[in-house]
Amino acid sequence: MTTRDSSAPSDPVTLPLDVQLMRSGSSVLVWLLVLGLLLVGGHWLVHSPWFALRQVHVEGEVEHSTTDSIRRHALPRLEGNYLTLDLVEARAAFESIPWVRRAEVRRVWPHDLIVRLEEHQPVAYWEREAREPLLVNSFGEVFEVNLGDVEDEALPTLRGPRDTSAQVLAMWKRLVPVFAAMRSRVDRLELSDRGSWRAHLDRGAVIELGRGDADEIVDRTRRFVASVGQVSRRFENRAIEYADLRHVEGYALKLAGMGTTAHPVPARKH
Repeated sequence: MTTRDSSAPSDPVTLPLDVQLMRSGSSVLVWLLVLGLLLVGGHWLVHSPWFALRQVHVEGEVEHSTTDSIRRHALPRLEGNYLTLDLVEARAAFESIPWVRRAEVRRVWPHDLIVRLEEHQPVAYWEREAREPLLVNSFGEVFEVNLGDVEDEALPTLRGPRDTSAQVLAMWKRLVPVFAAMRSRVDRLELSDRGSWRAHLDRGAVIELGRGDADEIVDRTRRFVASVGQVSRRFENRAIEYADLRHVEGYALKLAGMGTTAHPVPARKH
């Protein structure tokens, strides 16, 4: 008589194919159901009112970006909540505020935003043909705001071809101390399409500076300023109305009540 050890493993039972497919399908359905619940729950959590933005904290030295302008120009463009807000789009929204040059936006858990604003600092007007002037900031960039908000009434006026505002501003900065030596202020500086410079001084004088690189223009102006005082004193300190520095060996000068005369200037020292 043959006996079978009950402790020995039994032979595996192979289930019919349709049963195996049914079990596999059930497992897949369960996992799909779990995944669907997770996606639905995650979507609900991400868009939950609990993550709605509640406060926007503004930092930086701001004078013109008021609460009202922020509400009107930036807040309506913020889409989403704390989790879904696109920071690039949010930055663009705050940079759409008049006077704002640059904005940095970051989240503060769990409901707030911190926005650091950098405003334009106007240093000059930028003249346009038959239109209201724009403004030039301290970086030489042109921007547009309500000119009634400009507090400094002594800003100079700059003019030049398109995309030359930084170049014209840089030249103006270099000429200011040069003309200050003759107690004059550059109220207006122009760069023509052909690259010729013209300065208008606060007392009405027009100075044709001519063409050349920045160093040539500044050097030419220095030599003019150094000698024109002597010429003016010879004619009872008459005011300068016009000077043309485009001559090779000197400049043409027109004093108040007199015609235009040519005057040599000292040779440049090497």
